[in-house]
Amino acid sequence: MTGSAPSRVPLPEALAHAAGGPRYWLPQQPDQAARTAPATAPSAPSSARPSAPPAAPPSAPPNGFDVEAVRRDFPQLHREVNGRPLVWLDNGATTLKPRQVVEAVAEHYSMGTSNVHRGAHTLAQQATQVYEEGREEAAKLLGTQDTGEIVFVRGTTEAVNLVAQSWGRANLGLGDEILVSAAEHHSNLVPWQLIAKERRARIRPIPLLPDGQLDQDAYRDLLGSRTKLVALTHASNVLGTVPPVAEMTALAHRYGAKVLVDGAQAVSHFPVDVTELDADFYAFSGHKIFAPTGIGVLFGKRELLEAMPPWQGGGNMIDSVSFEETSYAPVPHRLEAGTGHIAGVAGLRAALRYLAGLDRPAATAYEEQLTAYAMDALATVPGLSLIGDAPGKIGVLTFLLAGTDPIALAGALDQQGIAVRAGHHCAQPALAAFGLQSAVRASLALYNTVQDVDALVSALQGIQGTQGTQAASAA
Repeated sequence: MTGSAPSRVPLPEALAHAAGGPRYWLPQQPDQAARTAPATAPSAPSSARPSAPPAAPPSAPPNGFDVEAVRRDFPQLHREVNGRPLVWLDNGATTLKPRQVVEAVAEHYSMGTSNVHRGAHTLAQQATQVYEEGREEAAKLLGTQDTGEIVFVRGTTEAVNLVAQSWGRANLGLGDEILVSAAEHHSNLVPWQLIAKERRARIRPIPLLPDGQLDQDAYRDLLGSRTKLVALTHASNVLGTVPPVAEMTALAHRYGAKVLVDGAQAVSHFPVDVTELDADFYAFSGHKIFAPTGIGVLFGKRELLEAMPPWQGGGNMIDSVSFEETSYAPVPHRLEAGTGHIAGVAGLRAALRYLAGLDRPAATAYEEQLTAYAMDALATVPGLSLIGDAPGKIGVLTFLLAGTDPIALAGALDQQGIAVRAGHHCAQPALAAFGLQSAVRASLALYNTVQDVDALVSALQGIQGTQGTQAASAA
């Protein structure tokens, strides 16, 4: 992507430092028009797409999103792997970190190390300020004005387990039903299986349609007086599907059910407003939104959090303790036992401020454009089958390549500096719905480019061509 000078449009606050700076180096990829179209349509669980080479999206979208300026903030994008420039397409597993996040974590450990809350000295007060400002940024990201509705956890997995073990143990009983979509990550299924077994409740799956959408007719039929909770992904980590969460939540509420939304794959791709969604619980992981690992957020409506018994006991979550009786701190602290990941919150604060400084609608539009380009480009690879083609999907591109093992294919791509993921992606029911146990996944983020997609497509075509040559020689 050649791009125009950033001075043509005002840079967002987060990119002001980039004005007039040098452009990063981009490897030249083979001309898109020279690629060979597939000889036959792949027999795959995906709908056919045009085989003509796609036209690249404009290098400088009209809304002014400057991907080159963004890329300058991510140091890892400028290293080599196996002698090739890194093409990072494993964002569904974790996103890279901008230098602002790296610096925030380093600053905490080098100059600001202290525990938070209750400290009388200056460093404790400074660390507490950073910690609670991180909570404020998370509240802004999710669209709630009540920071008491933001609970710090290790990540989405711990958030779901917290709700299952606290709210679930207090509210689920014999014969109650938990609806879980077939698109869920294991983190939004296994915790419900555990508590359902304990409380003698029942898990009922919401099935998928052939294009990866949730079957809304089946969902409406599943809802009933025994439905106590609905567990939904806001964006599937293996199909890219973005379900109609607000509408599904409204239906669940008609039956008095609560809704927990796994937003791990959503928050970095498009703006989220839990008030508009009316979600009862919403969870995400910091490392999926450019922040460090080991830190995440659980949003819960205040009345629900206040009614939930503590899941873990210890320091920070108490008001007073004696051998006769213990009283607990108000939310959110009563659900945050022990010393939190303070450096992680410092990094989360930096990541969310960085993201807030970008033009989110412009970034979302750019990602949508790049996703459409990538889906068309992958359709030019002979024998490639894309899994999931739901309208409005995020940039999660899960596929098979005829005649290749997914793990071996990911290894071959790695030799060319292209990082993708292969396996079951912790979403075995979703893959099983398509008759699969394993697949390759390339996942996009706002710093990816047309050149990244072209590098992937060129490599896949080369691998497929090599296999064809080997097969012909063997014959």
